[in-house]
Amino acid sequence: MWRAAGNVLRTRLPRRLLPWLYDRGSLTLRLQQASDGDFRVRVLSQQWQRPLLNERQALGMGHHEYGMVRQVLLIGCGEPWVYARSVIPARTMRGAGRQLLMLGNRPLGAFLFANNSVVREPMEIACIRPDEMIYDDALAGLGLEQQNVWGRRSVFRFEQKPLLVNEFFLPSMPAPGAKHGS
Repeated sequence: MWRAAGNVLRTRLPRRLLPWLYDRGSLTLRLQQASDGDFRVRVLSQQWQRPLLNERQALGMGHHEYGMVRQVLLIGCGEPWVYARSVIPARTMRGAGRQLLMLGNRPLGAFLFANNSVVREPMEIACIRPDEMIYDDALAGLGLEQQNVWGRRSVFRFEQKPLLVNEFFLPSMPAPGAKHGS
């Protein structure tokens, strides 16, 4: 269940993830720095679909509205560090928003933080468990043991139109400042 970041007891969160969960800057930039540039995006899927109920609610979408759902792994030092799921309502992709369809394997975060018209709304934090549908998407094919995964999400406004970015920190995510392999 998603909760406003300010309403989550920090003592319940894994200490090594606190700086990642609460940082309001560009996650893409921080991952590039943490990996000494050994960073890439692996697109898992990008397709029109009906978003999850909590995603539609966060975006103010109607029950039958569809959006472009983009699922990617953010890979640092050859390991999947973050599973990201972005939901872009059709109305957001009109006009200048059409360029969101052409990201390919470029990070959405780099696009968002390079654009001065983008506004980030308050972050929310959640823990997903192995019995949740999104958990299977986040860890599919990674061969990781089952454990809870913490994530954050924000609605961004691009030219005043919403899009939602969910970011889940996978077990291989290093503590900030840690060197790969330590």
